[in-house]
Amino acid sequence: FREEIRTWVRANLPGDLAEKSRSQFHLSWYDMSRWVALLNADGKGWGVPNWSIAQGGPGWSLLQQYNFEEVLIEEDAPPIDVGGAKMIGPIINNFGSPDQIERFINPWKEGKQRYAQGFSEPNAGSDLAAISTTAVRDGDDYIINGHKIWTSGGHSADWIYCLVKTDMAAKQRGISLIMVPLNVPGVTIRPIIDIAEEHNLNEVFFDDVRTSATNLIGEENKGWTYAKSLLESERALSGEAPRNRRYLQVLKTIAKDRTRCGRPLIDDPAFGARIAQLESDLNSLEWMTLRALTAKAGGDFALPLGSILKVRGSELLQKITEMHIEALGDHGHYVHHYDDAPGSIPGPDYAPGLLNDFMYRRATTIYGGSNEIQRTIIARQFLGL
Repeated sequence: FREEIRTWVRANLPGDLAEKSRSQFHLSWYDMSRWVALLNADGKGWGVPNWSIAQGGPGWSLLQQYNFEEVLIEEDAPPIDVGGAKMIGPIINNFGSPDQIERFINPWKEGKQRYAQGFSEPNAGSDLAAISTTAVRDGDDYIINGHKIWTSGGHSADWIYCLVKTDMAAKQRGISLIMVPLNVPGVTIRPIIDIAEEHNLNEVFFDDVRTSATNLIGEENKGWTYAKSLLESERALSGEAPRNRRYLQVLKTIAKDRTRCGRPLIDDPAFGARIAQLESDLNSLEWMTLRALTAKAGGDFALPLGSILKVRGSELLQKITEMHIEALGDHGHYVHHYDDAPGSIPGPDYAPGLLNDFMYRRATTIYGGSNEIQRTIIARQFLGL
């Protein structure tokens, strides 16, 4: 199975996408749309590896999905578009109408539409029950007012799927999930430039924005139920064992090439011991991931595995990227951009993008529900505290 995937990727992956992925640069909307269309071409449905055949996916097992995503990373291919494949896509497939599947799912699979997530707000990050963005029914429309933040890719998306309050007196039970177009009057998108001087995050403001009631996903006031299943998938993904494995390989490459006191850095006993500890932690993460896949396949949800994987995987990713920069030495102090002229910034060929990625990965313990929140979930569901 892995060889089939590997052969196809080597024959079809565009060189520029491989170069960007290899250097950990963020892919643009155009890049990701091309990749989504390629993965779904000819009816393969590889861009939605977790979907059933009836939904247009390949019908793979959880273990096949894991191996597929691992091979993509090993071959320097972009990841799948998580927002469409594992977040809003399954929600629309399971709870949306046939019309919504036709309007939202099919164009996305062809790389013709892109979606942003509108969950977090300035005063409601990990506590999504505290959102204040409202949707008030007015005839055949909903009128949206509010403010979303940390919206990845919002500036290049066509639609945003928003959690909104439709019952102001209730908490979780008063939340709905609705699709809102981003090219209509009343929508203002303000860029957030991150520490790596990149624009991926945004604030999105809604001032009397109208969206058709036909864009409500599922039932009114049931959005919290839908979001919980969506967030569990996001947290489990944040374990990212395949990405951690790839990043550890990069660290070993750097440590073999860089020298300290006249010998390769990897031969330094202290540095080598730290790499060994990371590898031990990674082996544990991989086995825990396989345990989670087995439990999910068997319908066993007794453990909060998504939260456990999220905590362990995100913290390991930060430790590995921190050692990337340490091993690079002075060359780890430069912020690179993909369109920088070749040779304009000193350092080895593998240096571009590493500092950018190191800074971006500071957010892994925050997005998808902060690790502090995940530890509370673990304490309550697993330890009974």
